[in-house]
Amino acid sequence: MSLQDELTATRRRLDELDRCLASLESHVGPSLDMRRVRSDAAHLREDLALLGESAPAGRSGTAGRAADPAVDTMITVPDAPYDRSLWVDAEEEGLGARDRRAP
Repeated sequence: MSLQDELTATRRRLDELDRCLASLESHVGPSLDMRRVRSDAAHLREDLALLGESAPAGRSGTAGRAADPAVDTMITVPDAPYDRSLWVDAEEEGLGARDRRAP
């Protein structure tokens, strides 16, 4: 199934969910819980629209993944100790500076 087919099928399911929620609301009445569920369904619809806008047209398996190659680049952090001069004027969190007494 293509990406557009998947998005269309999901939109149909959301339409079906809206119909079911309307039927359910007729049974339980307009309560706070019903409003929350309707709000969640609306958020799903909005998120699906955003997903459809951000997904590349030709890619189906990796749709929605970052197109920026820098995002997928792994950064190696060396195990060597940091230069001590970086921390000369730093304060210990909650303890203050080294030459002063903690509160």
